[in-house]
Amino acid sequence: MFDPRTAPALLEALPDTVVVADRDGRIAYVNPAVHTLLGHRPEELIGESLTVLMPERLRRGHGTGFARYAATGRGELVGATTQLPALHVAGHEVPVDLTISRLAAEGAAVDGALVVAVLRDASTTILLERQFQVSRYLAAIQRVTAALTEAPDADAAFQQLLPTLCNELDWDAATIWRPHEVTGRLTCADIWAAPGGEVPNLRARARGLSLGRGEGLPGVTWQERRPVVFEDLWSEPRFLRRDGAHADGVRTGVAFPVLYGDTLLGVCELFSRQARPVPDDLLDVLATAGRQIGQFLSRLRAESQIRSLAETLQRSLLPPSLPAIPGVGIAARYRAGGRGLLVGGDTYDVLPLPGGSWMVLMADVCGKGAEAAATAALARHTARAAATADSGPADVLRAVNAALIREAGPGPLRFVTACCLVLRPHSSGASARLTVAGHPRPVLRSSTGECTEVGEVGRPLGMAVDSDFGEVAVELSAGSTLVLYTDGVTEARDDSGVQFEESGLVRLLESGPPRSAEETVEAVQAAVDRHRQDSRHERDDLAVLALRC
Repeated sequence: MFDPRTAPALLEALPDTVVVADRDGRIAYVNPAVHTLLGHRPEELIGESLTVLMPERLRRGHGTGFARYAATGRGELVGATTQLPALHVAGHEVPVDLTISRLAAEGAAVDGALVVAVLRDASTTILLERQFQVSRYLAAIQRVTAALTEAPDADAAFQQLLPTLCNELDWDAATIWRPHEVTGRLTCADIWAAPGGEVPNLRARARGLSLGRGEGLPGVTWQERRPVVFEDLWSEPRFLRRDGAHADGVRTGVAFPVLYGDTLLGVCELFSRQARPVPDDLLDVLATAGRQIGQFLSRLRAESQIRSLAETLQRSLLPPSLPAIPGVGIAARYRAGGRGLLVGGDTYDVLPLPGGSWMVLMADVCGKGAEAAATAALARHTARAAATADSGPADVLRAVNAALIREAGPGPLRFVTACCLVLRPHSSGASARLTVAGHPRPVLRSSTGECTEVGEVGRPLGMAVDSDFGEVAVELSAGSTLVLYTDGVTEARDDSGVQFEESGLVRLLESGPPRSAEETVEAVQAAVDRHRQDSRHERDDLAVLALRC
């Protein structure tokens, strides 16, 4: 039998939970990490069945499976890592990565075989994966909305919506239903399928079909005014085209309403040939997309209102409002640049962290337009997912760097410059750790009015997997101001091409009496506007954020 007194000291110190079970499926040893992971004291588990660590629904087949393993030495979970829920002593479930191995040597009697299981907390991994997936959904919807701007009118935009949605979100076919001008009932306006994957039977069944509230997938979506999923179209009685879906090999459908305020402009259906679960995160994004697309399609009829939609989309890349940081004044300004662009690529964020710290992010995507905005959304949401109580700014930017490289597609390189700050206010100011990745260094104005650039500039994000990012300590004493900005400030050019430059920013910050955070960002924007007055050169995106102690 396993003797816990012979367990190496290494097992006692491991952060992962290690459980050893005897041939009867009872716990012979468990290391102290189980208390952190599942709340049990190790000594209380000795002799207990392994089922004490399992949710009720997983216990049913455990005895048979373990007995089969004891008899044969073979099991479905042995030798692999599987993500499963474990049961905390308080009654809630904890997701874990479970790895099971044989403890007995080859050739040993099966009756004497033991198993060792290693449990690792998977909560952080699941959260990051979910945030990465949400970022991908958001980036896809940004590209969908941006693609619609090329349509000359609302009808053309509806037709372009279907292939763009399918390509961006990886669905096989789509239909759009719109209210009839006279009856108000939904009729099929268009249907699209991926090349080589035509859906003639679905197309034929939709032709001439008229649906009211609650009728069919489009009608149910209209009635509930939210995305609706039919996971198995072949057996779903509410789906009125079951025979067509079966004939075309289409298995799962999801629909979302396209709304402008309380007005239904249409219902969009997406179809998959494979039975696939539809996560709640995608439904939330589709609900938001339906409102954004509806807003755009309505405004497309009045060209003078297109810019207001651009501003709405741009605000989705920025915090709707800045939080109040105790003892620190904070203000920001953003303005998209260029001519005829829907959205820009600059973004900033301020996020409270556990323990009283704050993450401050300023980022600038190489390029302009929809792709830059999608990359900015990915960078911002990844930074939010990576920021935890123990994360430093270098950790946050490493996560963003990895996400950008993982999501990089064909075409020109989309690198990002960024400045990340983890700020901790205290009674006489604030202490900060700062990481700069290819971005303009922040400017610190002391309480006496002297300005210095702070931080060490590392490689931009999204260029190399092995990029390293350092941290610099920055102290903000009472009366000091730290200014973060993008190159839209310093590279603003007057009519002759002369840039505003870092020296112009420093001169501005050193001049005049001390300013509040709000007065600082107003002064910076006003100075750039004066420098660019009557300039023939295109304006870049501009973002500036000030922290005043």
